[in-house]
Amino acid sequence: MNSPSKKRTIWIDLENSPHVPFFLPIIGDLEKQGYSVLLTARDCFQVCELADLAGLKYRKIGRHYGKNRIAKLLGLAIRVLQLTPRILIERPDVSVSHGSRSLIVLSALLGIRSINMTDYEHADHRITSWLGSPTRKWMMIPEVISADIFVKNGILREHILHYPGIKEDVYVPSFRPDPQLKVTLGLQPSNIVVTLRPPATEAHYHNPESERLQLAVLDLLDAHPQVRTVLLPRTHRQEEELRAARPKLFAEKRIFVPSHAIDGLDLIWYSDLVISGGGTMNREAAALGVPVYSIFRGKLGAVDKYLSENGKLIMLESEEDVRHKLKIIKRSGVAAAAPKQPDTLGVVVRHIRSILESEVSR
Repeated sequence: MNSPSKKRTIWIDLENSPHVPFFLPIIGDLEKQGYSVLLTARDCFQVCELADLAGLKYRKIGRHYGKNRIAKLLGLAIRVLQLTPRILIERPDVSVSHGSRSLIVLSALLGIRSINMTDYEHADHRITSWLGSPTRKWMMIPEVISADIFVKNGILREHILHYPGIKEDVYVPSFRPDPQLKVTLGLQPSNIVVTLRPPATEAHYHNPESERLQLAVLDLLDAHPQVRTVLLPRTHRQEEELRAARPKLFAEKRIFVPSHAIDGLDLIWYSDLVISGGGTMNREAAALGVPVYSIFRGKLGAVDKYLSENGKLIMLESEEDVRHKLKIIKRSGVAAAAPKQPDTLGVVVRHIRSILESEVSR
């Protein structure tokens, strides 16, 4: 590991698009406090485009290999091998990710102390649990998630750290909307703007029922000609499947896909409502106070339960729910990014620093 006199290095890996806005302020704070950040990114799900948009300096390493389990395992092994030379050269003191399996595996193999963050306790965390020494692995989760499920999976209870609020509270408070976005997208004041994010069909926790609900949503949108839907597909294949399923909506440009990566918070800010197959976009909308509906049909996590119980997220569990609960109306007022948990970012950064300093002193 690095000598005490050397600038301490933190390795952060971006494997999915939500990681970019989440880690942006964390990286900024760590660098302001004198730490060096080694940033790597996987070329998939617009990760690199969003990182470029945010002005991040990173090394592009690896890509996505599809949803087939064997392909996923093969892709994981390949990316670990691709990352190895750079990580051996840099020898970071601590690694941090929001569920990057490549980082978790390589950190375990090289004996690097790692911090894995998650806000969905039902994701597959077996790699985190099985690999590496228990004393060199940490888990960081929102306060609303119980530590018990991770303890059962082999994480030391004293190595489970909580932060207040939800992960989106790390970066939403610093958000400033781009006033040109609606012009850029060609949206008119009379339009009802809907942002639609399909379900994560390649995730192991995906339930096909989400896709049926998505088609019901498209049928409902079809009945409202004043609606302009901005579709943010997770993959090119997903876009092609939806175009084939509802070609008329695309032909009439009532549904369109942006030609380049755009800031998700900007889009949510100017939307009248958001419909998503679960995950970050739902929670970003909730944090901004924008009406949001979830068609996620996997096992519900503690964060979504918390948001639903507090009226910030409406769960659509059936086609009947889509027809009766989903309100296609213009939103009154403007979104407000007032932070509910003003110190969420500070707590996350302090946890990282605490583990880093204990590692260096050891």
